[in-house]
Amino acid sequence: MRKWIYVMAVLLPLLAVADPAAEKGLAIVKEMDQRNTGWGDSQATMRMILVGKDGQKSVRKIRVMSLEGHGDGDKSLTIFDEPFDVKGTAFLSYSHSLKPDEQWLYLPALKRVKRISSNNKSGPFMGSEFAYEDIASFEVDKYTYRFLGEDELDGEKMFMVEMKPRYEHSGYTREVAWIDQSEYRMRKIDFYDRKNSLLKTLTFSDYKQYLGKFWRAHKMEMVNHQKGKKTILEWLDYRFNTGLTEDDFKVSVLKRAR
Repeated sequence: MRKWIYVMAVLLPLLAVADPAAEKGLAIVKEMDQRNTGWGDSQATMRMILVGKDGQKSVRKIRVMSLEGHGDGDKSLTIFDEPFDVKGTAFLSYSHSLKPDEQWLYLPALKRVKRISSNNKSGPFMGSEFAYEDIASFEVDKYTYRFLGEDELDGEKMFMVEMKPRYEHSGYTREVAWIDQSEYRMRKIDFYDRKNSLLKTLTFSDYKQYLGKFWRAHKMEMVNHQKGKKTILEWLDYRFNTGLTEDDFKVSVLKRAR
């Protein structure tokens, strides 16, 4: 009997069938990630449009610099130029695959750099409907995946993939992503809060291709269903291979970012 128990203990893990939905979900996301590998560095300008529940709008003008990571996540530096009350505010983000992202915010009025706590990434970024964890770059290892099926969006065939954050302090229990089958571009994400209720929806549109390979959405719209607010990001003037280096993304640059 003991020998039989030992044999079964050895064989059962080998006979276990892998979850095909999890494998397919991961394969789709890996393909999406692979198609966006090798861009090096980029710079762009952006308009952030905050839309209140009453429809009133406020506009911010921003510059964004990004550096592709090798063996780990990307780095980005965001600098606010307008309006006057946020001018000079700078945000630095180091994304990581297997550990919490590192993020810092420089507030010129206080003349100091504030480190964003690793358990406070679900807070709103600069009064927008984007959370700090939404601003970090996408890394495959941050989630577990499950293929949910196929769908259509704006007449295009989509993969639907459920993504569950591995980050214990995430503000989301899960996200459901629509990824187009033609180019493996993210087209929509539904975010579910810690009570598993639909919180926000992010849509990506106006895609343009750069360097003959890399697609970038020139419009992102985050709608908060629970608050009735939304934030629109309009991207302009993408430039790649601009010569940015690790030195451009040190914490020390925040106070002198212009």
